[in-house]
Amino acid sequence: MDWLFDPFQVSFVRQALWAGVLVSLLCALAGTWVVLRGMAFLGDAMSHGMLLGVALASMAGVDILIGALLSAGGMAYGVSVLGRSARLSQDTGIGLLFAGMLSLGVIVVSHSRSFAVDLTGFLFGDVLAVTGEDLAGLGVALAVTAVVAALGHRPFVALAFDPRKAHTLGMRPGVAHVLLLGLVTLAIVASFHIVGTLLVFGLLIGPPAAAALWARRIPTIMLGAALLGIVSTVAGLIVSWYAATAAGATIAAVAVGLFFLSALGDFLRRRPLAVAR
Repeated sequence: MDWLFDPFQVSFVRQALWAGVLVSLLCALAGTWVVLRGMAFLGDAMSHGMLLGVALASMAGVDILIGALLSAGGMAYGVSVLGRSARLSQDTGIGLLFAGMLSLGVIVVSHSRSFAVDLTGFLFGDVLAVTGEDLAGLGVALAVTAVVAALGHRPFVALAFDPRKAHTLGMRPGVAHVLLLGLVTLAIVASFHIVGTLLVFGLLIGPPAAAALWARRIPTIMLGAALLGIVSTVAGLIVSWYAATAAGATIAAVAVGLFFLSALGDFLRRRPLAVAR
């Protein structure tokens, strides 16, 4: 069994493991609400729409985190504004902003001859190059997310299942929606430069969706999502070590694969009940 632990004898793999654990916890808290509210398309749009802000920040010599935060925040604000229109569905607004910001990002990138490597890092990250400062930043983001998730739990629950009742009870669903968008934005922005938008979206959706098939209580879904995210990180790092594959992409693939295994298990579990009826 030594082969399971050999990769983690290397310092940069251990750093990657800690980063994956923190991202898993962060994405479990935010991703559970993304799954329950059917906001997966929004999460995908925000993670890839950040390219515009990252590209502009990189070309201007500014910290790319600032560009990513402004870009993701701008998209979240745009979705909120377009969502008030009675003539446009929320998906339509998200799709328009997604396509528009991504296309502008590609145009900016195409004018920069030195951006090709940075674009690869944007999509796939470099989890094996995580530093102590990166881990500290993830820790702060996780702490903020945990506090907001705990304080906003009741409004988030009401918003997810019955927004009109939430309004009747005075829970201010509009404010809750903005806070929820803030959680998703924080999770994506805090993680993408370390593990790439591919891994962020994989851990944001895959583990919570897998856990939601088996659990009924929201805290249980979050706990299951965190555990599945950590398992995906460990398994992905081991596979990438021996198969010489991209670590971020491998972790994301494992996370999505666990969802399909969970879905298959749920189907087999329900099949005897359906036959019995």
